[in-house]
Amino acid sequence: MLVEWDVPIEVDDGTVLRADVFRPEAEGRYPVILTYGPYAKGLSFQEGYPSAWEKMAADHPDAVAGSTNRYQNWEVVDPEKWVPDGYVCVRVDSRGAGRSPGVIDVFSPREVQDHVLCVEWAGEQEWSNGKVGLCGISYFAINQWLVASRRPAHLAAVCVWEGAADWYRDSTYHGGIRTTFWDHWYGMQVSSVQYGLGDAGPRNPNTGVNVCGDENLSEEERAANRVDLGASIREHPLDDGYHRDRSPDWDNVTVPVLSAGNWGGQGLHLRGNTHGYLRAASQEKWLEMHGDTHWSLFYADYGVSLQKRFFGHFLKNEDTGWKEQPPVQLQIRHVDSTFTLRHEEAWPIPRTRWTSLYLDAAHGSLTPEPPATPGSVGYDGMGDGVMFETPPLPADTEITGPLSAKLFVESSTADADLFLVVRVFSPDGTEVTFQGALDPNTPVAQGWLRASHRKLDDELSRPYQPYHTHDDPSPLVPGSVYELDVEILPTCLVVPEGYRIALAVRGRDYVHDGPATRLSNLRNQMTGCGPFVHDDPHNRPAEVFGGRITLHTGGDRPSRLLLPEIPR
Repeated sequence: MLVEWDVPIEVDDGTVLRADVFRPEAEGRYPVILTYGPYAKGLSFQEGYPSAWEKMAADHPDAVAGSTNRYQNWEVVDPEKWVPDGYVCVRVDSRGAGRSPGVIDVFSPREVQDHVLCVEWAGEQEWSNGKVGLCGISYFAINQWLVASRRPAHLAAVCVWEGAADWYRDSTYHGGIRTTFWDHWYGMQVSSVQYGLGDAGPRNPNTGVNVCGDENLSEEERAANRVDLGASIREHPLDDGYHRDRSPDWDNVTVPVLSAGNWGGQGLHLRGNTHGYLRAASQEKWLEMHGDTHWSLFYADYGVSLQKRFFGHFLKNEDTGWKEQPPVQLQIRHVDSTFTLRHEEAWPIPRTRWTSLYLDAAHGSLTPEPPATPGSVGYDGMGDGVMFETPPLPADTEITGPLSAKLFVESSTADADLFLVVRVFSPDGTEVTFQGALDPNTPVAQGWLRASHRKLDDELSRPYQPYHTHDDPSPLVPGSVYELDVEILPTCLVVPEGYRIALAVRGRDYVHDGPATRLSNLRNQMTGCGPFVHDDPHNRPAEVFGGRITLHTGGDRPSRLLLPEIPR
């Protein structure tokens, strides 16, 4: 393997980005796997993300086998596993990060343009066969949707592994409620490796050079070279031009797509993969859904094999068997955290039996028929809310697909935030949670809605998947009852006989009863929702959202939960 460090890529405004290129020693033209992002290409996975590395190595030893792991980076491919198969791996430090100078403005049109130009540069090098694939996790997946929207000539395929798509709905405002994830992420993972840290930053273990450039800029100079991400998001509470500039143009996403999502990635690593699969205009597209931590399977044999079959077909014209790959590949989840591989022909699964369970306020139950007698139950608008449960299930029941709820709600104030959690309990009352993308105690499914954002897009909405415009909020009149359709993100679980399904309607984020945990790259402790919490007091002032919420059921207000039941 030949390694070229800090290769210059000059973009259209004269800025010189820096890339590391790993390529076969033999002369020839090879397909390219390219990544572009802000995590600093010279920062090793092991040093930058030690707790994530240790968990992956312990749980998936195949992920670190067969490699010296000298060139491992966070959320991108290991060149030692790709270059021997005839690929060139190109890693680019995004503008303002690592060894690339400039102003950091994540997912912005300027950054997307840089990424597009890097794709075209890679496709035109003497060692390139002209076909470039994008492959990476999270950040390196989100920006793939944006680059694909620009349709660069040399882009031949994308593998979007656990990447959000819609900047508003998937990333910054869940159901119209702001998440503070990006505020903390920016400080922990981006500004910590900003260009200009120089001698104060880490060093590349392979070359000994400064990971964050050779300039030693002051904190004031570095602050001037990065957009205040949290403030930018806070200033745009609706789905406006700021958010649309950072979201895909689905009609332009025509490149072959492998979209891989995580059942436990409810805050960031789930919705974009299923929606992206459905909405992309690509004629050749596949969906894969799995569990476990959001980085491990990407590096494990399972993920690498899947990625190589996909890229071998589209970048090398090899017979990898991909022509026979069904459109949908699902890891069906069981309550003991094991999975069963199954293929389907479409998403949602065509044979889905859409099953309504009706809320009964009088008994706190979920029933197959709406209660004949109207009822209501109240709760604190910023409290733990109320929960409705089924009786013990008479048979094993598989729930796989998107969910939704229709609720009839009134508030004593001008608004209300609804946090919906689908939960499962064993016969002894123990809640079933899972290792999610990040949080080890992730519930079965979650959904959110700010009541003033109840307006639906009639063209995009489906009964099982309401789609809100988030552009025309309408305050509530205290005491009036409103019909709200709430999107609950997709899930997959075979619920055994004797277990119970529950719907919690809350006024704040879900919290698991067990002890909190932490990852080294995250600021907040994880208590069930990982870092994807909604705790901005400016976005949720108590005088507006801390009123009394009344949930109506039965009669002419049949509140209900819609489940995607899969027949045996």
